[in-house]
Amino acid sequence: MTNFSEADRSRIFLASCFALVTTSLAFSIRAGILSELGKQFHLNNQELGYVNSMAFLGFPIATIVGGYLYNVAGSRNLMGAALLAHVLGIVLTIFAGGFWSLLISTFFIGFGNGMVEAACNPLIAELYPENKTKMLNKFHVWFPGGIVIGSLVTYFMGGAGIGWQAIVAVMLIPTAVYALLFLQARFPDRKADGNALSMSNLVAMATPLYIFMALCMTLTATTELGTQQWIEKLLQSSGVAPLVVLALITGLMAVGRYFAGPVVHRLNPTGVLWASSVIALAGIGLMTVATGALMIVAAVLFAVGVCYFWPTMLGFVAEYLPKTGALGMSLVGGAGMFATSMWQPVIGGWLDKAKADALQSGLSADAADLAAGQATLDNLALFPFALVLLFGGLYFYMRGATAQKSKTHG
Repeated sequence: MTNFSEADRSRIFLASCFALVTTSLAFSIRAGILSELGKQFHLNNQELGYVNSMAFLGFPIATIVGGYLYNVAGSRNLMGAALLAHVLGIVLTIFAGGFWSLLISTFFIGFGNGMVEAACNPLIAELYPENKTKMLNKFHVWFPGGIVIGSLVTYFMGGAGIGWQAIVAVMLIPTAVYALLFLQARFPDRKADGNALSMSNLVAMATPLYIFMALCMTLTATTELGTQQWIEKLLQSSGVAPLVVLALITGLMAVGRYFAGPVVHRLNPTGVLWASSVIALAGIGLMTVATGALMIVAAVLFAVGVCYFWPTMLGFVAEYLPKTGALGMSLVGGAGMFATSMWQPVIGGWLDKAKADALQSGLSADAADLAAGQATLDNLALFPFALVLLFGGLYFYMRGATAQKSKTHG
């Protein structure tokens, strides 16, 4: 990049990583304090699900808006919007007084998270045109990596009796760091890059294969993020520390994406997706009956299963549906987050009903929590089960299409 120093690129990349850490801390800390929020504000699991849903709803709204505005407003202004939303969301959460204030504050955090994605993904690709895949993989390591940090911070601070407000305030640390780094950075000149929406994008997105992949993304995202967001409630009586399990899952995901991302990029995406769905189903299936040490085995299986869902889904769209453009990839990701948003109160409702049924049957409180978690995990297993069938069909369809194409050109 002309007249753009390596120091500028490094500073912006580091700032982007801290912004993504803020995003992932929001996810893991929210997962870790759900029980405390429920107790303080007298919220049932379904109400907590609506609170969760605001984060996943704010995300796709921001990515769509940011995707359209990137070439017009520039990455610096988008990051300014992300910073404002993050600060508002974090501060409003700390001073929340109940259900409605939590809804609003969580939406702001979700909007900030989505704006980080909308600004940083194309910015990093622009800064490293010769090495886009490598640097984007390194950037995205910090979503699961940051969840590890947030899970352990929540676990140890909560164990020390520190209130949830102080735990939420920890998110202001990476927020301040990325704000300072971006303020000191010199951004690349803003210019149109030809990625605006065109009729060919719309035609490509109207095809059955694209619609099928968007549908599958709603299932892969809910399998991964829906399960992780409720990990504290699902595993609270399983004989393991839920936040430690979350740190283990996301730690394995971070390592897997860091070292195997380029390899997966070169493999057949449909084979990776099909194998991932089988392993994810095995992991959640084992969680429905596991306690104690066996739960660790189940968590490892789950981590391996969901590790490559998100990047491989986007890679499939980029490789097999290139005419959908950047917006096509953004909308597939947005579909996943939107679906996860819609399922949050449903998952909370499953937990409430299963616990009520367990208590009515005469189980103790702890036993009822365990039964409710296992019953809800049993419902969540339907998502990867459907994916096993869908991705199996996709694998054979794409193999046939590839063979037919080779025959035609042969």
